[in-house]
Amino acid sequence: QVQLVESGGGSVQAGGSLRLSCAASGYTYSTYCMGWFRQAPGKEREGVASIFSDGRTRYAESVKGRFTISQDNAKNTLWLQMNSLKPEDSAMYYCAADLYRCGLFVGNFRFWGQGTQVTVSY
Repeated sequence: QVQLVESGGGSVQAGGSLRLSCAASGYTYSTYCMGWFRQAPGKEREGVASIFSDGRTRYAESVKGRFTISQDNAKNTLWLQMNSLKPEDSAMYYCAADLYRCGLFVGNFRFWGQGTQVTVSY
């Protein structure tokens, strides 16, 4: 069973940075996709960034140039470096994984973490 555990969330002022981490366990597949999603109160969960096992990445337009997704395959760790944070980036951030599908669509991902809260204030 795939398990995902996020960490690194917190409170930061606008313009600041945070780095989220996701520790993955329970699978040893050579091909997979991992992603970051977020959900603000009263809004639908949305894709932020994803990365395939070969390194290909995809970003939501709203975070391009500010967020960077990366992974350490040997350590089964996923990161999301978030710079130039804005109040509208405030949300619960979730790590997700799937063995076959990728992209930024919530329905493409089978495995989910519990989330880590990010709050950006003015």
